[in-house]
Amino acid sequence: MIRTLSGATFRSVFGTAKPVKDITTRRLHSTYDVAVVGAGIVGLATVRELILRHPSLSFILLEKEKELAVHQSGHNSGVIHSGIYYTPGSLKARLCVRGATLAYEYCEKKGIPYKQCGKLIVAVEQEEIPRLQALYERGMKNNVRDLSIVDAKGIREREPYCRGIMALDSPYTGIVDWRMVALRYGQDFKEAGGTVVTESEVNDIAVVTESPAGSTEGMKYPIAIRDKKGNEVRCRYVLTCGGLYSDRLSQISGCSREPRIVPFRGDYLVLKPEKHYLVKGNIYPVPDPRFPFLGVHFTPRVDGGVWLGPNAVLAFKREGYKVYDFNARDFADALSFRGLQKLVMRNITYGIGEMYRGVFIGAQVKILQKYIPELSRSDVLRGPAGVRAQALDRDGNLVDDFVFDGGVGDVGSRVLHVRNAPSPAATSSLAIAEMIADEVESRFAL
Repeated sequence: MIRTLSGATFRSVFGTAKPVKDITTRRLHSTYDVAVVGAGIVGLATVRELILRHPSLSFILLEKEKELAVHQSGHNSGVIHSGIYYTPGSLKARLCVRGATLAYEYCEKKGIPYKQCGKLIVAVEQEEIPRLQALYERGMKNNVRDLSIVDAKGIREREPYCRGIMALDSPYTGIVDWRMVALRYGQDFKEAGGTVVTESEVNDIAVVTESPAGSTEGMKYPIAIRDKKGNEVRCRYVLTCGGLYSDRLSQISGCSREPRIVPFRGDYLVLKPEKHYLVKGNIYPVPDPRFPFLGVHFTPRVDGGVWLGPNAVLAFKREGYKVYDFNARDFADALSFRGLQKLVMRNITYGIGEMYRGVFIGAQVKILQKYIPELSRSDVLRGPAGVRAQALDRDGNLVDDFVFDGGVGDVGSRVLHVRNAPSPAATSSLAIAEMIADEVESRFAL
């Protein structure tokens, strides 16, 4: 039985939004022009963009979970990034800067709560100042809005409890609930006539040689998508946005599994409510180029909370949000991959430190105290966790750009896989959707 997502699900999240027509009683037909697999924020933004561009075509969105946007899109710090960190002229830089602008405009238009609370990237050691100045130059080349460098006094004016010798001030950085945004993309898609199907875990994508039983349309829909329950959908074209499973979705249509997805879990701490006054906006460290991740930071939330972290450790399950979550296949896939082995060997000391800080909260608080000395171990509690779909190549390099793959053989001309949509994919989601839609249009005869 194929389960379609009812309008009530959206209304439970958006009580004041325009009601969505409930389609659970409508018979779900089995042929569509375009099928999109994966209802995270990238898949939702993209299918929304496609149906708005091509309202005369039929679209179906397939999601393996009961609800939409429950993994990376629903387990993140909620930051609207401004585009500081990325190589000038790169796709990531351009998409982030445009994506932030589109995100603010979209939230304003749809009445989604957000806060433009700003961000400080704080240098606490003299040796960090050259890297901070280099970040400023990057940000300026990327056309990041209102960027400036402030001294210790400027830091205290913006964050009274933060200490540092110099900081990069990005007032255009903000916070939002990205899952709420993603669900609103889904609502837009449904309002435009799209079909959403949940609890449909795709395990086969293939070209068929016969038309569907009872069909008079011949081979108009030559691609069959089957899920683990035996349900089948026929379509002309397929786009996959699989996130944590993007490599496996590519493999079932004949593509290489590389770049491989390796899951990294990030554990957050939360600041106790009586200590929320310590943090006004985002406070980040100066990134250390020796290590692959940004480091722990302070992040206010739109619900009034404050998250601290995260660390970055290998997850033993692709959707493993708890320390002891384990999946034998996921674990074996990760450890047997030569790329991960090389990454671990290059960063063994860093990795051990991350694991230690994940177990002993005091060790993580000690790092945070460099920025807010008043913070103490008794001020924090263990918080939520997220799992990042990190794409790696066989040499152990983090794949830092977008990767598309079209499959092989007969299926290749009708399938497009989004193999990697790197951070900050949520911030960039509407700009990414434009790019993917352009790619779809260039490859497929829509």
